[in-house]
Amino acid sequence: MMVNSTQVPYFALSAYLDTGVFKYLYFMILMCLYILIMCANLLLIVIICMNRSLHEPMYIFLCSLFVNELYGSTGLFPMLLVQILSDIHTVSPFFCFLQIYCVHFYGSVEFFTIGVMSYDRYLAICYPLQYNTRMTSRKVAILTAFVWLYSVLSTVVILSLSAPLQLCGNTIQKVYCDNYSIVKLACSDTTVNNIYGLVYIFTVIVSLIILILYTYMRILKVCFSGSKQTRQKAVSTCTPHLASLLNFSFGCFFEIVQSRFDMSSVPIMLRIFLSLYWLTCQPLFNPVMYGLNMSKIRIICKSLSFGKII
Repeated sequence: MMVNSTQVPYFALSAYLDTGVFKYLYFMILMCLYILIMCANLLLIVIICMNRSLHEPMYIFLCSLFVNELYGSTGLFPMLLVQILSDIHTVSPFFCFLQIYCVHFYGSVEFFTIGVMSYDRYLAICYPLQYNTRMTSRKVAILTAFVWLYSVLSTVVILSLSAPLQLCGNTIQKVYCDNYSIVKLACSDTTVNNIYGLVYIFTVIVSLIILILYTYMRILKVCFSGSKQTRQKAVSTCTPHLASLLNFSFGCFFEIVQSRFDMSSVPIMLRIFLSLYWLTCQPLFNPVMYGLNMSKIRIICKSLSFGKII
């Protein structure tokens, strides 16, 4: 029987294991991870907001990145923790689509912010004397607003295409709701969904990847032809960004493979880890990476740990 996706009584999340008494251990581990992510990102947001020396484009983009990771983690962990303690792993259509919105919005903002940060590093290293005139406060505000507003719009379009689909099932083969899982349940025509997905990939994702590759090719060219001081500056500022980009890209790749291909031959614990990697490791990885590698943030953190106020 076909039924509208917003009219099914519930969606069943079938990837959860019957862990018995170990569910309390998993609950505590994930709860600690969630608290750690929240504290680490909040700490760096407060540090950046409260210190005038960090009111520079790079740190403002970082602050936007940390805010997005708070948002993305909150879109995943509370429902995940409830499901771990539950014996019946179901979720209402409203909360399922709410989680889809949170997950896709998080991914869009994360990817676009990384792209904007690569452009910022390109200007800082390739045009150091013109950086302040090219990357003005107004431009920073416009870029940040564009990232968030465009992500809202693109995510709303995704949901508006998926919500009316007629479904022939309600079982999602994951531990959280995602858009492609809903599309795979559809009995009705999904041509528009597929066309929008392809157009989005080739006009937005590919363009952003080309931009990132171009900026780092130019940065590498400057590094090889510049002085030792220029190379050191490029390495110190680009290493955290490159590490974040690679970590997020690997996470997205795992998610695409998990969603698009038959993974039944892969152990279920590995499938769960791959599907959660980009939503759990990136929000924890970024604060640690940037906190340890950005000298200004590191100095302020040390000062705060000794009770000094900057």
